[in-house]
Amino acid sequence: MTREEGLERFTDYSKVDRSDHYYLVYKPLIRDLNYSVKKYATGRVLDIGCGNKPYERMFNTITTEYIGCDIVQSSQNKVDIICTAFQIPLPDSSFDTVFSTQVIEHVDNHQQLVNEAYRLLKPGGHFIVSGPMYWPLHEEPYDYFRFTKYGFKYILEKAKFSEIEILSNGGKWALMGQVIILNAHPRIVKLKLFRYMINRIFSYLDKKYYNDFNTMNYVVVGKKRVDV
Repeated sequence: MTREEGLERFTDYSKVDRSDHYYLVYKPLIRDLNYSVKKYATGRVLDIGCGNKPYERMFNTITTEYIGCDIVQSSQNKVDIICTAFQIPLPDSSFDTVFSTQVIEHVDNHQQLVNEAYRLLKPGGHFIVSGPMYWPLHEEPYDYFRFTKYGFKYILEKAKFSEIEILSNGGKWALMGQVIILNAHPRIVKLKLFRYMINRIFSYLDKKYYNDFNTMNYVVVGKKRVDV
């Protein structure tokens, strides 16, 4: 089977507000991506599975070039290179930063995606990747994996990344609120006030009683060794 071109995808991280269906997962994800990009991103950036490049603006003032690859063209024609995530037709050691968010669960050979990121990075460069531990089936049938923090650590270390930093994107209360929205009756979920109140209550609880033993998502950063 082939993937559909022109699918509607997430387009702009700055437009997520408290009434959004996915506020409880996006709020901590965007926070931790923003932290990681500001701390680690430099120079030339490759976005693997870029879609509509929803996070490109995060990189604008701190990097020099932003290139995106994906398996099909996006709905806004933002993809620069059409290819798989594990066979990218670009030279070794050609990027300072490789970025891939909410893509790895859709790649049947996720280890090779991580290996490609390592190959494409210059020594000392950073790989910033995010993916879910909990999420319903989506983009079926191309939804293959979920990752614990130990799973992420394992596949990055296997590719020889070092200095790995792992950030849990929200805790158990954020997850619980998101589950309510995802599983409520469609007529209720359509009500903006319902979404707003669930998002407000559970984001407050998540902040006050934070516990990430049950999180929705992770942002992970690894560094390519300098001695290669």
